[in-house]
Amino acid sequence: GLVRYCSDKCQQDHLPHHESVCKERAAEVRDEILFKQSASTNDDECLRDTILFRQPESSFMGDCPICFLPLSIDSKKSTLFSCCSKTICGGCSYANKLHQRKERLDRTCPFCRKLLPKTLDEGNANAMKRVEGNDPVAMRHIGTVHCNTGDNVRAIEYWTKAAELGDAMAHNSLSIAYFVGDGVEKDEKKRLYHLEQAAIAGHPGARYNLGWNEGMNQRYDRAVKHWIIA
Repeated sequence: GLVRYCSDKCQQDHLPHHESVCKERAAEVRDEILFKQSASTNDDECLRDTILFRQPESSFMGDCPICFLPLSIDSKKSTLFSCCSKTICGGCSYANKLHQRKERLDRTCPFCRKLLPKTLDEGNANAMKRVEGNDPVAMRHIGTVHCNTGDNVRAIEYWTKAAELGDAMAHNSLSIAYFVGDGVEKDEKKRLYHLEQAAIAGHPGARYNLGWNEGMNQRYDRAVKHWIIA
């Protein structure tokens, strides 16, 4: 316990009697703080790994909003419509085209029924309207448009906004950007953060890259876990 002294001189006079006891207690207090922090850190790491290695319920693509079947991770088998930012499976898109052709109807989105854009610029204008409404899919799409035209700085801005709203593909794109240094300085810590967020959301490419990263660090047990999930 604490000892109160009537003066500094009294404390100094009594020092030979309590110095060793004080040092022992100081060491005990230090260890209590040190190992409490260590335990807290270990708990945080365990929780992080529990989330990281949990098998996602579905891929980052989710389900087709019309037939509710899981969308393929092959982007060629689905279509992103800029009018509503919905990704529609190839089957539903094809059925919609057949119906419109048979009935001689205008070409419209199979989900929201708005007229389809006639040019890329018109489609991008539709996406920008969605961006103004904080649509992460539209933000990611516009970011990719900027990337394809060589404006990587603007691409990073849009991908960052989309990632903050939980878009897995934006997280994956950012991980690549921070790895190669396109439009942003290389940053290994940020690269791994965005890889993990994309992997947790069900992105198999990001999951594979996490496994590769663990393998390069000779943590093969963790690498295998990532690759099995991927």
